Amino acid sequence: MQNDARIVAVLATGGTIAGTAAQASDNIGYTAAQLGVQALVEAVPALREVPLITEQVAQIDSKDMEFSIWAALAARVAHHLADDGVAGIVITHGTDTLEETAYLLQRLLAPAKPVVLAAAMRPATALLRDGPQNLLDAVTLAREPGARGVMAVLAGTVHSAWDVRKVHSYRLDAFGSGEAGPVARFEEGWVRRLRGWPAGEAIGLAVLNQPWPWVEIVTSHAAARGDLVRAMVAAGVKGIVLAGTGNGSVHHTLEAALIEAQQAGVAVLRSTRCLDGPVQEKPGDMLPSAGTLTPVQARIELMLQLMRA
Repeated sequence: MQNDARIVAVLATGGTIAGTAAQASDNIGYTAAQLGVQALVEAVPALREVPLITEQVAQIDSKDMEFSIWAALAARVAHHLADDGVAGIVITHGTDTLEETAYLLQRLLAPAKPVVLAAAMRPATALLRDGPQNLLDAVTLAREPGARGVMAVLAGTVHSAWDVRKVHSYRLDAFGSGEAGPVARFEEGWVRRLRGWPAGEAIGLAVLNQPWPWVEIVTSHAAARGDLVRAMVAAGVKGIVLAGTGNGSVHHTLEAALIEAQQAGVAVLRSTRCLDGPVQEKPGDMLPSAGTLTPVQARIELMLQLMRA
Protein backbone atom coordinates (compact mmCIF):
# COMPACT_ATOMS: atom_id res chain seq x y z
CA MET A 1 0.00 0.00 0.00
CA GLN A 2 1.34 3.42 -0.95
CA ASN A 3 1.82 5.75 2.03
CA ASP A 4 1.25 9.09 0.28
CA ALA A 5 -1.90 11.08 0.96
CA ARG A 6 -3.37 10.89 -2.55
CA ILE A 7 -7.10 10.33 -2.63
CA VAL A 8 -8.92 7.38 -4.14
CA ALA A 9 -12.54 7.75 -5.25
CA VAL A 10 -14.59 4.60 -4.58
CA LEU A 11 -17.75 4.41 -6.69
CA ALA A 12 -20.15 1.62 -5.76
CA THR A 13 -22.66 0.01 -8.11
CA GLY A 14 -23.80 -3.06 -6.14
CA GLY A 15 -23.03 -6.62 -7.19
CA THR A 16 -22.08 -9.75 -5.26
CA ILE A 17 -19.36 -7.84 -3.42
CA ALA A 18 -22.25 -6.01 -1.71
CA GLY A 19 -24.46 -9.09 -1.47
CA THR A 20 -25.79 -10.90 1.60
CA ALA A 21 -27.16 -14.37 2.34
CA ALA A 22 -29.14 -15.76 5.28
CA GLN A 23 -26.42 -18.34 5.96
CA ALA A 24 -22.66 -17.81 5.93
CA SER A 25 -22.28 -21.15 4.16
CA ASP A 26 -24.52 -20.05 1.25
CA ASN A 27 -22.41 -18.88 -1.69
CA ILE A 28 -25.12 -18.91 -4.38
CA GLY A 29 -28.47 -18.25 -2.71
CA TYR A 30 -27.63 -14.66 -1.81
CA THR A 31 -29.15 -11.34 -2.81
CA ALA A 32 -26.75 -9.00 -4.60
CA ALA A 33 -26.43 -5.27 -3.94
CA GLN A 34 -27.53 -5.10 -0.29
CA LEU A 35 -24.64 -3.25 1.37
CA GLY A 36 -23.72 0.35 0.71
CA VAL A 37 -20.29 1.65 -0.15
CA GLN A 38 -19.49 2.68 3.42
CA ALA A 39 -20.07 -0.85 4.69
CA LEU A 40 -17.75 -2.23 2.00
CA VAL A 41 -14.99 0.17 2.97
CA GLU A 42 -15.40 -0.41 6.71
CA ALA A 43 -14.94 -4.15 6.15
CA VAL A 44 -11.30 -3.48 5.16
CA PRO A 45 -9.38 -2.15 8.18
CA ALA A 46 -6.33 -1.21 6.09
CA LEU A 47 -8.41 1.36 4.21
CA ARG A 48 -8.73 3.47 7.37
CA GLU A 49 -5.27 4.80 6.53
CA VAL A 50 -6.24 5.83 2.99
CA PRO A 51 -8.02 9.09 2.13
CA LEU A 52 -11.16 8.07 0.26
CA ILE A 53 -14.10 9.70 -1.47
CA THR A 54 -17.07 7.32 -1.52
CA GLU A 55 -20.16 7.47 -3.73
CA GLN A 56 -23.09 5.13 -4.29
CA VAL A 57 -23.64 5.51 -8.04
CA ALA A 58 -26.05 2.57 -8.30
CA GLN A 59 -27.22 -0.45 -6.30
CA ILE A 60 -27.98 -3.33 -8.67
CA ASP A 61 -27.18 -6.91 -9.52
CA SER A 62 -24.88 -6.35 -12.50
CA LYS A 63 -26.89 -8.78 -14.64
CA ASP A 64 -29.42 -5.93 -14.69
CA MET A 65 -26.99 -3.25 -15.90
CA GLU A 66 -28.68 -0.52 -17.94
CA PHE A 67 -27.48 2.20 -20.33
CA SER A 68 -28.57 4.91 -17.89
CA ILE A 69 -26.30 3.50 -15.17
CA TRP A 70 -23.38 3.24 -17.60
CA ALA A 71 -23.85 6.90 -18.53
CA ALA A 72 -24.08 8.02 -14.90
CA LEU A 73 -21.02 5.95 -13.96
CA ALA A 74 -18.96 7.27 -16.87
CA ALA A 75 -19.85 10.84 -15.90
CA ARG A 76 -18.78 10.31 -12.27
CA VAL A 77 -15.54 8.64 -13.32
CA ALA A 78 -14.77 11.55 -15.66
CA HIS A 79 -15.54 14.00 -12.83
CA HIS A 80 -13.01 12.40 -10.50
CA LEU A 81 -10.40 11.93 -13.22
CA ALA A 82 -10.42 15.71 -13.66
CA ASP A 83 -9.57 16.23 -9.96
CA ASP A 84 -5.81 16.62 -9.55
CA GLY A 85 -6.10 15.45 -5.95
CA VAL A 86 -7.49 12.06 -6.96
CA ALA A 87 -4.85 9.43 -7.65
CA GLY A 88 -7.23 6.88 -9.08
CA ILE A 89 -10.73 5.48 -9.03
CA VAL A 90 -12.14 2.19 -7.79
CA ILE A 91 -15.53 0.89 -8.96
CA THR A 92 -17.19 -1.90 -7.00
CA HIS A 93 -19.19 -3.92 -9.48
CA GLY A 94 -20.90 -7.24 -10.06
CA THR A 95 -19.02 -9.90 -11.99
CA ASP A 96 -21.67 -10.73 -14.60
CA THR A 97 -21.23 -7.61 -16.76
CA LEU A 98 -17.90 -6.39 -15.39
CA GLU A 99 -16.09 -7.00 -18.67
CA GLU A 100 -18.67 -4.93 -20.55
CA THR A 101 -18.41 -1.96 -18.18
CA ALA A 102 -14.62 -2.14 -18.24
CA TYR A 103 -14.46 -2.11 -22.04
CA LEU A 104 -16.98 0.73 -22.32
CA LEU A 105 -15.12 2.96 -19.85
CA GLN A 106 -11.78 2.32 -21.54
CA ARG A 107 -13.21 3.22 -24.95
CA LEU A 108 -14.96 6.33 -23.66
CA LEU A 109 -12.25 7.69 -21.37
CA ALA A 110 -8.88 5.96 -22.00
CA PRO A 111 -7.87 7.41 -18.63
CA ALA A 112 -4.40 8.62 -17.79
CA LYS A 113 -5.06 7.51 -14.20
CA PRO A 114 -5.98 4.02 -13.00
CA VAL A 115 -9.68 3.14 -12.98
CA VAL A 116 -10.00 -0.21 -11.25
CA LEU A 117 -13.05 -2.45 -11.09
CA ALA A 118 -13.28 -4.59 -7.96
CA ALA A 119 -15.75 -7.44 -7.60
CA ALA A 120 -16.36 -10.66 -5.72
CA MET A 121 -17.52 -14.20 -6.39
CA ARG A 122 -18.78 -14.66 -2.82
CA PRO A 123 -21.22 -12.42 -0.95
CA ALA A 124 -20.12 -10.24 1.95
CA THR A 125 -21.63 -12.71 4.43
CA ALA A 126 -19.67 -15.75 3.16
CA LEU A 127 -17.19 -17.64 5.32
CA LEU A 128 -14.62 -17.29 2.55
CA ARG A 129 -15.53 -13.85 1.21
CA ASP A 130 -13.20 -12.46 -1.41
CA GLY A 131 -14.58 -8.93 -1.65
CA PRO A 132 -12.49 -7.22 1.05
CA GLN A 133 -9.16 -8.43 -0.37
CA ASN A 134 -10.19 -7.53 -3.91
CA LEU A 135 -11.23 -4.06 -2.75
CA LEU A 136 -7.95 -3.55 -0.90
CA ASP A 137 -5.99 -4.64 -3.97
CA ALA A 138 -8.03 -2.30 -6.17
CA VAL A 139 -7.33 0.69 -3.93
CA THR A 140 -3.65 -0.21 -3.87
CA LEU A 141 -3.58 -0.37 -7.65
CA ALA A 142 -5.45 2.94 -7.89
CA ARG A 143 -2.53 4.55 -6.01
CA GLU A 144 0.23 2.73 -7.90
CA PRO A 145 2.67 5.30 -9.37
CA GLY A 146 2.48 5.37 -13.17
CA ALA A 147 -0.56 3.12 -13.43
CA ARG A 148 -3.20 4.11 -15.98
CA GLY A 149 -6.19 2.79 -17.88
CA VAL A 150 -9.22 0.72 -16.94
CA MET A 151 -8.47 -2.56 -15.21
CA ALA A 152 -10.12 -5.20 -13.06
CA VAL A 153 -8.66 -6.86 -9.96
CA LEU A 154 -9.86 -10.24 -8.73
CA ALA A 155 -8.06 -13.05 -6.91
CA GLY A 156 -4.78 -11.14 -6.87
CA THR A 157 -4.69 -10.74 -10.64
CA VAL A 158 -4.92 -7.50 -12.64
CA HIS A 159 -6.70 -7.68 -16.00
CA SER A 160 -6.80 -5.04 -18.73
CA ALA A 161 -10.17 -3.75 -19.90
CA TRP A 162 -9.15 -4.79 -23.41
CA ASP A 163 -8.81 -8.45 -22.46
CA VAL A 164 -10.76 -9.26 -19.29
CA ARG A 165 -13.51 -11.84 -19.49
CA LYS A 166 -15.36 -14.03 -17.02
CA VAL A 167 -14.24 -17.61 -17.62
CA HIS A 168 -15.80 -19.54 -14.75
CA SER A 169 -19.26 -19.47 -13.20
CA TYR A 170 -18.29 -20.19 -9.59
CA ARG A 171 -14.65 -20.32 -8.54
CA LEU A 172 -12.90 -17.35 -6.88
CA ASP A 173 -10.43 -16.86 -9.74
CA ALA A 174 -13.27 -16.56 -12.23
CA PHE A 175 -11.62 -14.10 -14.64
CA GLY A 176 -8.97 -14.38 -17.32
CA SER A 177 -7.26 -12.28 -19.96
CA GLY A 178 -7.12 -14.80 -22.76
CA GLU A 179 -3.94 -15.06 -24.80
CA ALA A 180 -2.82 -11.57 -23.75
CA GLY A 181 -2.37 -12.61 -20.13
CA PRO A 182 -2.76 -10.42 -17.04
CA VAL A 183 -1.31 -6.93 -16.68
CA ALA A 184 0.00 -7.56 -13.16
CA ARG A 185 -0.25 -9.72 -10.07
CA PHE A 186 -0.39 -8.86 -6.39
CA GLU A 187 2.30 -10.30 -4.16
CA GLU A 188 2.01 -9.48 -0.45
CA GLY A 189 0.36 -6.17 -1.13
CA TRP A 190 2.73 -5.12 -3.91
CA VAL A 191 1.99 -4.83 -7.62
CA ARG A 192 4.25 -6.90 -9.89
CA ARG A 193 3.64 -5.59 -13.39
CA LEU A 194 3.88 -8.12 -16.21
CA ARG A 195 3.12 -5.92 -19.24
CA GLY A 196 2.02 -2.42 -20.23
CA TRP A 197 -0.91 -0.57 -18.72
CA PRO A 198 -4.05 -0.31 -20.89
CA ALA A 199 -3.82 2.57 -23.36
CA GLY A 200 -5.78 3.93 -26.29
CA GLU A 201 -7.60 6.95 -27.65
CA ALA A 202 -10.68 8.22 -25.81
CA ILE A 203 -13.93 8.61 -27.71
CA GLY A 204 -15.20 11.05 -25.08
CA LEU A 205 -18.52 11.36 -23.28
CA ALA A 206 -20.19 13.54 -25.92
CA VAL A 207 -21.14 10.38 -27.80
CA LEU A 208 -23.50 9.52 -24.93
CA ASN A 209 -25.71 12.43 -25.97
CA GLN A 210 -26.88 10.15 -28.77
CA PRO A 211 -29.52 7.45 -28.19
CA TRP A 212 -28.12 3.99 -27.45
CA PRO A 213 -28.83 1.87 -30.54
CA TRP A 214 -30.40 -1.57 -30.35
CA VAL A 215 -27.64 -4.12 -30.99
CA GLU A 216 -28.03 -7.84 -30.38
CA ILE A 217 -25.79 -10.91 -30.38
CA VAL A 218 -26.68 -14.06 -32.31
CA THR A 219 -24.79 -17.35 -32.16
CA SER A 220 -24.01 -19.73 -35.00
CA HIS A 221 -24.48 -23.40 -34.24
CA ALA A 222 -25.55 -26.64 -35.88
CA ALA A 223 -28.86 -26.37 -37.75
CA ALA A 224 -28.97 -22.59 -37.24
CA ARG A 225 -31.85 -20.65 -38.81
CA GLY A 226 -32.14 -17.09 -40.01
CA ASP A 227 -35.66 -16.46 -38.72
CA LEU A 228 -34.50 -14.68 -35.56
CA VAL A 229 -32.31 -12.29 -37.57
CA ARG A 230 -35.17 -11.48 -39.95
CA ALA A 231 -37.53 -10.92 -37.01
CA MET A 232 -35.06 -8.53 -35.37
CA VAL A 233 -34.60 -6.60 -38.60
CA ALA A 234 -38.36 -6.28 -38.95
CA ALA A 235 -38.53 -5.05 -35.34
CA GLY A 236 -35.96 -2.31 -35.97
CA VAL A 237 -32.62 -3.66 -34.73
CA LYS A 238 -29.71 -1.37 -35.68
CA GLY A 239 -26.81 -3.77 -35.30
CA ILE A 240 -26.08 -7.48 -34.94
CA VAL A 241 -22.96 -9.17 -33.63
CA LEU A 242 -22.36 -12.73 -34.75
CA ALA A 243 -20.72 -15.11 -32.29
CA GLY A 244 -19.49 -17.47 -34.96
CA THR A 245 -17.89 -20.88 -34.78
CA GLY A 246 -14.12 -21.20 -35.13
CA ASN A 247 -12.62 -18.33 -37.12
CA GLY A 248 -15.97 -16.55 -37.20
CA SER A 249 -17.53 -19.09 -39.53
CA VAL A 250 -21.32 -19.16 -39.76
CA HIS A 251 -24.01 -21.65 -40.79
CA HIS A 252 -25.02 -20.88 -44.38
CA THR A 253 -28.69 -20.18 -43.57
CA LEU A 254 -27.78 -17.77 -40.79
CA GLU A 255 -25.15 -16.14 -43.00
CA ALA A 256 -27.74 -15.52 -45.70
CA ALA A 257 -30.01 -13.77 -43.19
CA LEU A 258 -27.13 -11.66 -41.85
CA ILE A 259 -26.15 -10.59 -45.37
CA GLU A 260 -29.79 -9.64 -46.01
CA ALA A 261 -29.75 -7.60 -42.80
CA GLN A 262 -26.54 -5.88 -43.81
CA GLN A 263 -27.99 -5.00 -47.20
CA ALA A 264 -31.05 -3.57 -45.41
CA GLY A 265 -28.80 -1.15 -43.50
CA VAL A 266 -28.21 -3.12 -40.31
CA ALA A 267 -24.58 -3.00 -39.12
CA VAL A 268 -23.02 -6.43 -38.60
CA LEU A 269 -19.80 -7.50 -36.87
CA ARG A 270 -18.45 -11.06 -36.89
CA SER A 271 -16.78 -12.39 -33.73
CA THR A 272 -16.14 -15.91 -32.45
CA ARG A 273 -17.65 -17.96 -29.67
CA CYS A 274 -14.18 -19.45 -29.06
CA LEU A 275 -12.59 -18.45 -25.76
CA ASP A 276 -9.32 -17.35 -27.41
CA GLY A 277 -8.13 -16.14 -30.77
CA PRO A 278 -9.18 -13.42 -33.22
CA VAL A 279 -11.37 -13.62 -36.28
CA GLN A 280 -8.89 -13.52 -39.16
CA GLU A 281 -10.33 -11.92 -42.30
CA LYS A 282 -9.93 -13.60 -45.66
CA PRO A 283 -10.75 -12.59 -49.23
CA GLY A 284 -14.42 -12.88 -50.06
CA ASP A 285 -15.75 -12.41 -46.52
CA MET A 286 -19.13 -10.72 -46.66
CA LEU A 287 -19.34 -9.90 -42.95
CA PRO A 288 -16.69 -7.66 -41.31
CA SER A 289 -14.49 -9.08 -38.56
CA ALA A 290 -14.50 -7.86 -34.96
CA GLY A 291 -10.84 -8.84 -34.67
CA THR A 292 -9.88 -9.84 -31.15
CA LEU A 293 -13.07 -8.55 -29.53
CA THR A 294 -15.30 -10.96 -27.64
CA PRO A 295 -18.97 -10.96 -28.65
CA VAL A 296 -19.97 -8.69 -25.74
CA GLN A 297 -17.08 -6.30 -26.45
CA ALA A 298 -18.00 -6.29 -30.13
CA ARG A 299 -21.57 -5.36 -29.20
CA ILE A 300 -20.36 -2.31 -27.25
CA GLU A 301 -17.95 -1.38 -30.05
CA LEU A 302 -20.74 -1.59 -32.63
CA MET A 303 -23.05 0.53 -30.47
CA LEU A 304 -20.36 3.19 -30.14
CA GLN A 305 -19.70 3.13 -33.88
CA LEU A 306 -23.39 3.68 -34.58
CA MET A 307 -23.59 6.48 -32.02
CA ARG A 308 -20.63 8.23 -33.68
CA ALA A 309 -21.98 7.85 -37.21
